[in-house]
Amino acid sequence: MPTVLSLQSRVAYGHVGNAASVFPLQRLGVEAWALDTVAFSNHTGHGKWRGAIVPATEIASLFDGIAELGILPGIDAVLSGYLGAAATGPVLLDIVERVRSANPAALFCVDPVIGDVETGSYVTEGIAEFFRDRALLIADIVTPNHFELEYLTGGRVASLAEAATAAAGLRARGPRIVLVTSLDAAPDRVTMLASGLEGAWAVETPRLPVVLNGCGDVTAALFLAHLLRGQSLPDALALTASSIFAVIETTLRLDRYELALVAAQDELLSPTRRFAPQLV
Repeated sequence: MPTVLSLQSRVAYGHVGNAASVFPLQRLGVEAWALDTVAFSNHTGHGKWRGAIVPATEIASLFDGIAELGILPGIDAVLSGYLGAAATGPVLLDIVERVRSANPAALFCVDPVIGDVETGSYVTEGIAEFFRDRALLIADIVTPNHFELEYLTGGRVASLAEAATAAAGLRARGPRIVLVTSLDAAPDRVTMLASGLEGAWAVETPRLPVVLNGCGDVTAALFLAHLLRGQSLPDALALTASSIFAVIETTLRLDRYELALVAAQDELLSPTRRFAPQLV
């Protein structure tokens, strides 16, 4: 059974960060250990929340506690998401280094949570630069959305071909695999693109009339889980795109603002509607 150490935000109510990633990983048969970078009552999209950023020193201490158990060799991947503060960045890099020292085959999957097309950047100073200048260079997998892809590459992306070129540019800087989680190139559909040694592949799904928080967190977790379970790049992409579409569709049908992960949990394992990958 693969094991993932997930370092992301935590909310008491709703599904973003570790509250969005851990359950899909577990549902796909992947053991998930969570280190929380913030502890909030709910995600900030509600307009009000309570809680605080977890100090970087506390995250480091919690990881030390895990390491002291002698279980780091059992970690197959580190998944990182929303950091909360720039000071958490060096702690994350130290965690990855120590996990890789214990298990050289361990993967580092970076979800570079910076912002999105609708809101622009929503992270504090230094976090976006950390992802671009440090984390990206040692990552095995990186999963930017459209906005983050443009930030990391420094150029505008307006088509699928340009996204494939941008993803190839990111791969040249370090990661073996790039997953563009949402490419907004058409008003009626959303495209997900994966680029790796097996080429660049894309999956298109209909655009649903809703904007939800946590979709990128679930997408990164699903994609990593499928790769750890031995799926090929195009198959991992297709399964991921099909499952997250089903989750969003279920959430819309139930008229919820938070992702309906539990209601749609069977779709995480075996999506009813399958979208086929196409070679770009």
